[in-house]
Amino acid sequence: MGQKNQIIEGGIYFLTLTVVDWVDVFTRPVYKHIIIDSLKFCQKEKGLVIYAWCLMSNHLHLIAAGKENINLSDILRDFKKFTSKRIVKSILEENESRRSWMLNRFEFAGRYDTKIKNYKFWKKGNEAKELISNSFTQQKLDYVHGNPVAAEIVDSPEQYIYSSARNYAGQKGLIEIEFIE
Repeated sequence: MGQKNQIIEGGIYFLTLTVVDWVDVFTRPVYKHIIIDSLKFCQKEKGLVIYAWCLMSNHLHLIAAGKENINLSDILRDFKKFTSKRIVKSILEENESRRSWMLNRFEFAGRYDTKIKNYKFWKKGNEAKELISNSFTQQKLDYVHGNPVAAEIVDSPEQYIYSSARNYAGQKGLIEIEFIE
């Protein structure tokens, strides 16, 4: 990872994980739930701390950290590797009308990357921005939760179930989070 977006242990980060070519994969619940289940697994088994999240049609925003002595970069690497394989497998198994088109995009994206065997699902990097001030943290929290409103999916952030905005509004969310203080 370049110096610009380097993740340092102990920090809390605003992250964006983007599907290659901005392919709208997360329009079907089966793919959304792979992400949700994987985030929960990373929380329970890998030391991921989630402060905020929002899953859009082609990207995932997180405000997250690794627990003490746990490298967030390692968690994200494993998360992306697992979800990439699991989502491609689901695309192959599901009754997916966009199967050929999506797999073609993912194959093309990985064609010249020696680390990729068949399909590249996630773009390289995470656009990591360390949250270093209260105002920057609040700006990113508002941005994460405001994403579905800006996309005109919902009228207010807490209406969107694939986000931690519900947690912050005092409702039950799909994923347990730690609140930013």
